Amino acid sequence: MNSTILVTGGAGYIGSHTALSLLDAGYQVIVIDNLSNSSDISLQRIERISGKALKFIKGDIRDIQLLSRVFNESQINAVVHFAGLKAVGESVKQPLQYYDNNVNGTLALCQAMVQAGVFSLVFSSLATVYGDPMHLPIDETQPAGKTTNPYGRSKWIVEQMLGDLAASDARWRVALLRYFNPIGAHPSGLIGENPNGIPNNLLPFVAQVAAGKRPALTVFGNDYDTYDGTGVRDYIHVMDLANGHLRALEALEQKPGCHVWNLGTGKGYSVLEVVKTFEAISGRSISVEFADRRLGDVASCYASPAKALHELGWTAKLGLEEMITDTWRWQVNNPDGYKN
Repeated sequence: MNSTILVTGGAGYIGSHTALSLLDAGYQVIVIDNLSNSSDISLQRIERISGKALKFIKGDIRDIQLLSRVFNESQINAVVHFAGLKAVGESVKQPLQYYDNNVNGTLALCQAMVQAGVFSLVFSSLATVYGDPMHLPIDETQPAGKTTNPYGRSKWIVEQMLGDLAASDARWRVALLRYFNPIGAHPSGLIGENPNGIPNNLLPFVAQVAAGKRPALTVFGNDYDTYDGTGVRDYIHVMDLANGHLRALEALEQKPGCHVWNLGTGKGYSVLEVVKTFEAISGRSISVEFADRRLGDVASCYASPAKALHELGWTAKLGLEEMITDTWRWQVNNPDGYKN
């Protein structure tokens, strides 16, 4: 396979696992990343795992001159777009930064793509765009746009922008991948989630508590209408998620226009269920403290992955135990992430 894929934000958590999957599938890979919330060590490890080389360009996707140069120097066939800021709390405090990075960054990317004659794009969106679900499981027909924070709104704005592009020009082939809660790591233990400072997501935080790096896990809300009172979420292994991007890329070859696909397992797990499974797999006790619910959190959120199965031939294959086993292996092998 001679196709060359540009992966923006390819040194980050999901981007790095997808870049690896692309290399393993025979694609040529170019990564552009400004390393603001990632490490180029992940890319070195990708090459080590795959035995294949990729091209890395350190830069910001808002730099349209840089993008133009990247497209001019390589025959790029498609783009997988991860680059952007992604912390909900930070987005509330710094909304302009999020709209600049996530919306303006995508705008610059699309302008550069048009100039280069590249019209195939897979966009990293998320289930947050659905807001508080009207029914479960969440399928793609459910109304979207009821986001509760600037991070989620930036994703929704980009989705609308890409939909408008596809409607305006029949050459565009766009996949909007709304994924649920990515966790896990590559089974080699060489690449995984590498949060700066205090983790924003559940699994890295649980792993750090299990490793003794943090004293306790704070669980926000234990009075939800769920089977144990804690929030229920659809957790998906990052390797299944990476594979979903490959299936979407392949599908776009036959599917012009703009398409939405949920990537999830279709099964929800509560926070306490995740904690108990982590304790069983790691052999470590995890201290839990309960706090009030957070504004904007919903009781339950899990996907209907039926459309992705029907149209992409994709389904999640790895269960919660594999997700947690791989998370713990990554934590044990890399106690300080890519810093060690």
